[in-house]
Amino acid sequence: MTDTEKDLSKRILDTAKNLFVNKGYHGMSMREISDALGVTKAALYYHFKDKEELFLAILKTYLEKMSSTLDRITVEPVSSAQKVRSFVDYVLTQPSEERAIIRLATQEINQLSPETRRMFGSIYQEKFINKLQAILQEGMDRGDFRTIPGEIAVWALLGIMFPYFYPSHLKDPTIPPETIDEVSRIFFQGISK
Repeated sequence: MTDTEKDLSKRILDTAKNLFVNKGYHGMSMREISDALGVTKAALYYHFKDKEELFLAILKTYLEKMSSTLDRITVEPVSSAQKVRSFVDYVLTQPSEERAIIRLATQEINQLSPETRRMFGSIYQEKFINKLQAILQEGMDRGDFRTIPGEIAVWALLGIMFPYFYPSHLKDPTIPPETIDEVSRIFFQGISK
């Protein structure tokens, strides 16, 4: 692939990501993407055979970045709580369109074919959920956290963070550090006095 083709492929992914975030999977078409890019549909189909393949490429690209970040966090010589805080900080300081990809992955995945859903589910579990669960499990094994099923711990953490994956619902798409601190505090301590 030439540099020009790589550049167009990246532009396609960026443009499509913004359209998917704002309109959802069914709310947009390949024609809208080609129009937004100012390229022909043929040029778009040269890079991605259909909307499903393009959507999956966006999700996979995000998961690769997430996987690398979780690998980096895992080996940091800090407490388990600090590792969880690093994860929360990483996700919530992303631009709102990036954070929204986590929501897209969970809400729009049912729009894809069963085979693609199974494949993506496996990648999502391996590159994201399992790695986050391992960080939480390490904290439980060390006695830093109360012992609960790892999957419940992961979904509790993501559940607290989930409202921030909707950029359109936020008055300010930038999440202030105090809010990130509070999200982490609520996960670790609850809201009890």
